[in-house]
Amino acid sequence: MYGFEALTFNIHGGYLEAIVRGHRAGLLTTADYNNLCQCENLDDIKMHLSATKYGSYLQNEPSPLHTTTIVEKCTLKLVDDYKHMICQATEPMSTFLEYIRYGHMIDNVVLIVTGTLHERDVQELIEKCHPLGMFDSIATLAVAQNMRELYRLVLVDTPLAPYFSECLTSEDLDDMNIEIMRNTLYKAYLEDFYKFCQKLGGATAEIMSDLLAFEADRRAVNITINSIGTELTREDRKKLYSNFGLLYPYGHEELAICEDIDQVRGVMEKYPPYQAIFSKMSYGESQMLDKAFYEEEVRRLCLAFEQQFHYAVFFAYMRLREQEIRNLMWISECVAQNQKSRIHDSVVYMF
Repeated sequence: MYGFEALTFNIHGGYLEAIVRGHRAGLLTTADYNNLCQCENLDDIKMHLSATKYGSYLQNEPSPLHTTTIVEKCTLKLVDDYKHMICQATEPMSTFLEYIRYGHMIDNVVLIVTGTLHERDVQELIEKCHPLGMFDSIATLAVAQNMRELYRLVLVDTPLAPYFSECLTSEDLDDMNIEIMRNTLYKAYLEDFYKFCQKLGGATAEIMSDLLAFEADRRAVNITINSIGTELTREDRKKLYSNFGLLYPYGHEELAICEDIDQVRGVMEKYPPYQAIFSKMSYGESQMLDKAFYEEEVRRLCLAFEQQFHYAVFFAYMRLREQEIRNLMWISECVAQNQKSRIHDSVVYMF
């Protein structure tokens, strides 16, 4: 149906697309970030943010402010925007918006299970969970001893249930197994989201395919780098890669046998879109890799707004807002700890 979306899209999606483009206009600009970088303390940051969309969320917060408070209130803005959109959405847009939540659900499950393993208080862990990834039975995750129990007692009634089919083992939960569980769940989630977008067709399928393929490739690189020097075998590593993306399948074959960061770099430089990312790093270092990937992701997300009549703008807006919150958290931490010289190390500029 590509090319004919304009005929029918606005019947159900026009209002929400207008809303999300309005929200996008409220994202912080380079000028805003330059002002924030000049702040001397967290109250200065609050004052600068008072002129932005975050103003009403921070106005009643008393001094002294903490970084966690700023991040919490900014996240509340993201959640309110999301709830407004999903309340107005009809099928298939409502299902598309639900998919955006699933990644946060996976992160919350992993956070609670890992925290319980290290004997942290469940209530304290729940407070750290992302509000978009909450579900009714999340507190009972703490009782599970292995993957089967985790599924049977809690997750069978959540949207994550289908993704657990590859994770069901009776092995006790330890740090290694939990990390494998996280990546297996993410693989199943990304593949499912990708298939759903393909089914929608049109501009949504075209733009979301590119964004999800980039996410799958980034995860493949991170899995490879993080598993170097661990007991994870090549076959196990390969099983964690998503079955789509620019690197699929030949890049995955090569990444599975990489044994250091320079070998990973050698594989990635064969693919022109990723060549530019790795050219920003000197040999042997991976510290700047996350920032380089975030910058490339932001560039692609901004391009999603260049077309009309598609759902990818909702995904792009949510991701850009999450990146903005990461930026604000980094700036606030640097200011609070008097490390202003390091502010530009991790800030990813958008517009």
